[in-house]
Amino acid sequence: MTIKDEISAARDRIAPHVRRTPVGVMDGFGLSFPFEVKFEQMQHTGSFKARGAFNTLLSHSVPDGGVVAASGGNHGAAVAYAAASLGHRARIYVPEIAGPAKMELIRSTGAELQVVKGAYAEAAARAAEWREATGAMEIHAYDAPATVAGQGSCMAEWEDQGLKADTVLIAVGGGGLIAGALGWLGGARKVVAVEPERASALHGALDAGAPVDVDVSGVAANALGARRIGQICFDLAQAQGIESVTVRDRDITLAQEALWREARQLVEPAGATALAALMAGAYVPEDGERVAVLICGGNIAPDPLAV
Repeated sequence: MTIKDEISAARDRIAPHVRRTPVGVMDGFGLSFPFEVKFEQMQHTGSFKARGAFNTLLSHSVPDGGVVAASGGNHGAAVAYAAASLGHRARIYVPEIAGPAKMELIRSTGAELQVVKGAYAEAAARAAEWREATGAMEIHAYDAPATVAGQGSCMAEWEDQGLKADTVLIAVGGGGLIAGALGWLGGARKVVAVEPERASALHGALDAGAPVDVDVSGVAANALGARRIGQICFDLAQAQGIESVTVRDRDITLAQEALWREARQLVEPAGATALAALMAGAYVPEDGERVAVLICGGNIAPDPLAV
């Protein structure tokens, strides 16, 4: 079975459990051209991550030990939500930088939340220890075939909804979302990877010729803060020769503010990162090139409506 076949199967498998998120065409934002957009921050738990979580749980037998996951926040919330929806116990490890809004989202599902000092790598180590001790099924945030296939359903869905773009800009953390897009598209459209300058695991790997550890910090670190790019993503990105660009933290926050000011869309920094590449000129389309932006996460911190 090819990766595209796996994504097609995942799309059908998870359809009763995930939202078909809206798409549209936008203008403004200081740009001289319109662009297509998909609002995946409107997915269950506020990010695309629910797709991979449901696909993993629905395509595997879950042991008595339940499920465990490490996450910067969004993946953990998605796993916790999917597990609760399907009647499984979940234990989620997050680093302190996940922030209170994402932690509360995970707690609200009934999952057992463990907050770990350090960054995502430390949370991942603790999750692995729990898996070994209990036999729980670990759901990787980005570097697992079932996760990637589930995330790929986002691009498959967008094409079903009439995507016309020649080029799609996608924010990258560990690489699950963009790997799914690359797996589905197979070079049929240009894919541009967008990362924060201060959390650029894919950019560093492409420069080095192999996945390498990078330093992680900045405004989007709790969602795009993987220290090392996933092997699945790297292999697909290298094989397809995708373009990789980086943006400054200030570019990201300006795009985040613009999405609220011009479109009344509240998104977290990671969700605005792909748009930041267009607004800041990190990616400049050719004349007549049709572009699209995937908005991937909406778990803004602090919660603007918290009381």
